[in-house]
Amino acid sequence: MCGIAGAVSPKSPPDAELLGRMAKAIEHRGPDDSGVYTDGPAGLAFRRLAIIDLSGGHQPMNIGPATVVFNGEIYNFKDLRHELQARGDVFGTHSDTEVLLRAYLAFGDQFLSRIDGMFSLAIWDTRTRTLLLARDRFGKKPLYWWQGQGGELVFGSEVKALLQHPAVPRELDAVALRRYLAFEYVPTPDCIFKGVRKLPEGHALTFRDGRVTEWPYYVLPAGQGEVGVETLAGFGVHDAAQTLRTELERAVERRLVSDVPLGIFLSGGIDSTAVTALAARAAGKVKTFSISFSEGSFDESSYARLAAERLGTEHHEERLSPKAAIDLVPHLADQLDEPFADPSYVPTYLLSKFTRQHVTVALGGDGADELFAGYDTFAAHVPGLVASRLPGLAVDALQKAAGLLPTGSGYMSLDFKLRTFLQGASWAPEYRHQAWIGAMTPERVNALLVPGLRGDDIYAPLDRFRVARGERGLDFVQRFYLSFYLRDDILVKVDRASMAASLEVRAPFLDTRVVEFALGIPWLLKLRGPSRKWLLKKALRGLVPDEILDRKKHGFAIPVTEWLKGPLRPLLEDLLSEKSVREAGLFEAGEVRRLVDEHQRGVRDHRKPLWTLMQLELWRRRWLVTGAAGRRAA
Repeated sequence: MCGIAGAVSPKSPPDAELLGRMAKAIEHRGPDDSGVYTDGPAGLAFRRLAIIDLSGGHQPMNIGPATVVFNGEIYNFKDLRHELQARGDVFGTHSDTEVLLRAYLAFGDQFLSRIDGMFSLAIWDTRTRTLLLARDRFGKKPLYWWQGQGGELVFGSEVKALLQHPAVPRELDAVALRRYLAFEYVPTPDCIFKGVRKLPEGHALTFRDGRVTEWPYYVLPAGQGEVGVETLAGFGVHDAAQTLRTELERAVERRLVSDVPLGIFLSGGIDSTAVTALAARAAGKVKTFSISFSEGSFDESSYARLAAERLGTEHHEERLSPKAAIDLVPHLADQLDEPFADPSYVPTYLLSKFTRQHVTVALGGDGADELFAGYDTFAAHVPGLVASRLPGLAVDALQKAAGLLPTGSGYMSLDFKLRTFLQGASWAPEYRHQAWIGAMTPERVNALLVPGLRGDDIYAPLDRFRVARGERGLDFVQRFYLSFYLRDDILVKVDRASMAASLEVRAPFLDTRVVEFALGIPWLLKLRGPSRKWLLKKALRGLVPDEILDRKKHGFAIPVTEWLKGPLRPLLEDLLSEKSVREAGLFEAGEVRRLVDEHQRGVRDHRKPLWTLMQLELWRRRWLVTGAAGRRAA
């Protein structure tokens, strides 16, 4: 796992010193080695976290007319290597980087359809003076780019690398700001910095003669749809469960290839326990890692210990000190150069840091909830349709009744779930799930923002997505989670947190064949009434302990509600003080004050909007330069 950066600039070619600064900015992604390459207008920079072929994988790597910098792992590199050798290629290393580059030379841009892995890459081809950028099929590895008026293009694994380039401005994008407040992240392809873009998952981009051409090389296949029971009867449920288990076995085995120590994140949930069990079968005794919480409703370490004991792992557990987590919060913007409001970033980073003390690679269970309907919101979809048809007076009465419930502070308290459900039920189906999981609705976003920053385009990415796919119902819901929440929240969280600790994390559930299999099975095999992950549980029965298969889902969270009233209160009061809000020039000070006061008095649980605003202010202070940010928004 690594970090990449570079630029193509005919008028002012990047020099080694500039490229070195860009690479230095993302040193945490690759502390083991670095490299710089220049050729006329082009420059590539690289930081390496050595995983495979420790002595032979130096980058930038050059073969003939092509030079590559590559962040990630190619899981089918051995099969592809054999194919290329049969064509006559002779290899000088055992690295997947050389396989990737020789595949490009053999097949041109079509090589992207042949490689299977997690990656972002850049290839400079001297024959055509063309830069090729590409990102993996599901967006596991990040890639940002910026094109200037002077005919230059700058790119990198993280925005902080781009900001080292003198041509890249630090200006706040007002559209991205609005969407961040609603989504808790900036949806791809937008970026919080004006002019900077994220390359979407499964996309490639070429830059030649000052022109950018972007295209998808991979598109998720169509789903099965919501078939009836009579159709399901002939589907072969037993065979489907066996096939799923076989594909997961294969996916885990491919991700065990490493020349450095490897372990597994083990939370005690179904997904991480499944990965652990399959890894133990394939490799024998494996190392597992978890953290525990002192707050009972957030702690699931007992299930992690149960899984480790049953599966015979070498288990490592660290007690998460509230002080360690709280002390980290003011420094989050140093790691996150875009504002990011998922609080589970904090324990994910601390788990990554703990795990890195023992291993360099870890496997995780990310992707299973999106593929097999693991979230509560999947089960809420049909009740949401029913609630949306209720008369307005009935909904108003339910909302008033929910408002009378005492405000809880535990993990997913009843009042929080009920208020959130009723809030989302009032939205159209294509917006409902975002309203359920987001920090704020568009109405609240615009109420918070000063007049010059308001807009009606907040949910526009969902409109474009729905029209492009032509889907509704549960197929649309699943694609929403895969194409928004997974890509821009879950995978960003894991990538930034693990890379900040110089740890590589692999996701077997996001193997291409597993994803395509999951999309191809009927919804009744995923979601049966309130029962979620139905086929996955069936496939794992006998492999994963029943106590874990049958337990209620529990997310990876921290007690934000109480911390904002207690140990984080001074930081909250500083970041969202009237002075700070007016200096930023983004928000109505009275609205911000109302949210803070209601939360502190226990009238409402505003943890999501408050945390979102706090992370934005931390980001603003760290990454925006001079003047009031509101005046810089455009």
